[in-house]
Amino acid sequence: DLPRPTMGSPGPRCPVSEQRARWERKRGRTARELLETERRYQEQLALVVQYFLCILRAKGTLRPAELLAVFGPWESIHIASQELLLHLEAGNWGAGLERFCHHLELYTRFAANEEQSRATLQKRLRKSKHFRRFVQLQEGRPEFGGLRLVDLLPLPLQRLQQYENLVVALAENTGPDSPDYPQLTKAAQKLSEAIQHVSAISREQENGRQLHRIQTLLSGRRAKGLTKGRWFLRQGWLLVVPPKGEPKPRMFFLFSDALLMAKPRSVLHVLYGGTFACRALYPMAQCQLQRIFGHSGGAGGGLLSLSFPQEKLLLMSTNQESLSRWYHSLTLAISSQRR
Repeated sequence: DLPRPTMGSPGPRCPVSEQRARWERKRGRTARELLETERRYQEQLALVVQYFLCILRAKGTLRPAELLAVFGPWESIHIASQELLLHLEAGNWGAGLERFCHHLELYTRFAANEEQSRATLQKRLRKSKHFRRFVQLQEGRPEFGGLRLVDLLPLPLQRLQQYENLVVALAENTGPDSPDYPQLTKAAQKLSEAIQHVSAISREQENGRQLHRIQTLLSGRRAKGLTKGRWFLRQGWLLVVPPKGEPKPRMFFLFSDALLMAKPRSVLHVLYGGTFACRALYPMAQCQLQRIFGHSGGAGGGLLSLSFPQEKLLLMSTNQESLSRWYHSLTLAISSQRR
């Protein structure tokens, strides 16, 4: 006979019940964190509306176009947060988050406006003494806790990432039989899609900044048109090995569709000191790439062969790790042009 359990001894363990209990505890913690952080987020949004947007609009310190350029759809984001907070406080997690996802387009608009917002704010702070004093006065209020306007403006995009993390965790710890489950999983998916869209906007803006930076470094007819339809991948010095004579150092800029070779101008040049003269622009779609040597991973350098219909380039680096990075980036550029 099996021994009978004595009084007070624990009964048989139930792994399913224990797992459900763990899910419920984690769900509870995540829900509390979402609620508490939403309250704080809504307060910070309200501070900017109350102490900046409303007063600036009433005083006419910034023109309506400038106000929109700096703050974007901030007030609409604030209203969406207020609505979400009411649902969360009432415990309507699924319905509240599903409804909130209808407002995610505000966040992609805000992301698309981020660069213009930063530039317009910096310009007005630099040019308008009155606006600069107003901003400093408002930032000095105890409600802001030492935060500056430039610290607060990225808040919606930071919050969007928090939304995704918290809602995904909430959905993962909600049982499939819960009435909230379909709405939470749908909200998590919508937030992930919004994050991807915002990330794409951010990458495009960063690429634009890089192209503009490179454009200012270059002079010459071949350097024109770098700001359209190109993605910057890499830049750096490589040695061009000629058929005869010594290798010559050149600066190379690799884009998604082209490799630009530039020669440094003298720092003493009257007009173009410290810039680069564009010497050639090679189409990556027509490039045949070969690694001549530099496979061993040792301390030595290596040599790359790039063949184009009208010309062949031999590029050398004394740093094998740098050469490997160039080989990888060139391979990616070539393959992207042949898809």
